[in-house]
Amino acid sequence: MKKFINSVDGVLAESLDGLAAAHADLVTLGPERKFVRRRELNSRKVALVSGGGSGHEPLHAGFVGYGMLDAACPGQVFTSPTPDQIVEAAQAVSGDAGVLFIVKNYAGDRMNFEMAAEISEGRTATIVTDDDVAVENSTHSIGRRGVAGTLIVEKIVGAAAEKGADLQACVALGERVNARTRSMGVALTSCTVPAAGTPTFVLAEDEMEVGVGIHGEPGRRRVKLERADAIAFEMTTAIAGDLDARDGDEALLLVNGFGGTPAIELYLMYNAARQMLEKRGLRIARSLVGSYVTSLDMAGCSLTVSLLDTETRALWDHPVRTAALKW
Repeated sequence: MKKFINSVDGVLAESLDGLAAAHADLVTLGPERKFVRRRELNSRKVALVSGGGSGHEPLHAGFVGYGMLDAACPGQVFTSPTPDQIVEAAQAVSGDAGVLFIVKNYAGDRMNFEMAAEISEGRTATIVTDDDVAVENSTHSIGRRGVAGTLIVEKIVGAAAEKGADLQACVALGERVNARTRSMGVALTSCTVPAAGTPTFVLAEDEMEVGVGIHGEPGRRRVKLERADAIAFEMTTAIAGDLDARDGDEALLLVNGFGGTPAIELYLMYNAARQMLEKRGLRIARSLVGSYVTSLDMAGCSLTVSLLDTETRALWDHPVRTAALKW
């Protein structure tokens, strides 16, 4: 294992210190590094709190700031944050408008955020993201996994909260965006968790895992490596077949790298996926390409399609200032 680390035990703490120092104008760390929060809080708005295991950076801490999250709770690598982290984060950023938890559909995340919601003071509500069409149930979830579509929910709901939407409206919007968002991923290599020191799974040089999860969970099947167009065709077919889309509908296309895929390949996949989706009658109105919901050093990518309407398109365009997204 070759990684830029000083010690396995110190990876997360030192990385969080680096994030906070590099983006000190945007974020600050909570006590004992239990959470990352916006430096400039707005007590009048609904506060958005998310989190999950580390190793998916920039999700979630990289999306803390104006127009997105108010706080993010980082667990150890691929391990859910604890309820006390979540409660303390909520207390640090909450105001009269309440707190909205945005939770990926993984068993550990759901359990700990549910516990936190029960013991938190003040008004809280929860949105669960489950955009992965690859498998109905996985080793870490009952029902579909929450993956890169979580970013889209956080961005659109974050904009609405910034504009003054109340808690009930934010919940309804987040559920609507999640219901109109679908994702699927393909891995070309495994990732290597620092504490393990060896790859989570092994793929031969001529193999790929279709429908992989962001922790390396198995997908639909393991097959021989195919041309990029064939990979994009399978992914877009699965996504489009699961979306209730009509001819001419506007959509956001996110091509997300898993951490070990260069930009030249991500843009190639975007080109293929866009053409295939447009042939199906979708109009790609907004795009995002890059590594945003990663799996440490895994080579591979996911495609996410989110159907847009006038409201959600405008909210996607709303200004955002975070470590990972700024416009």
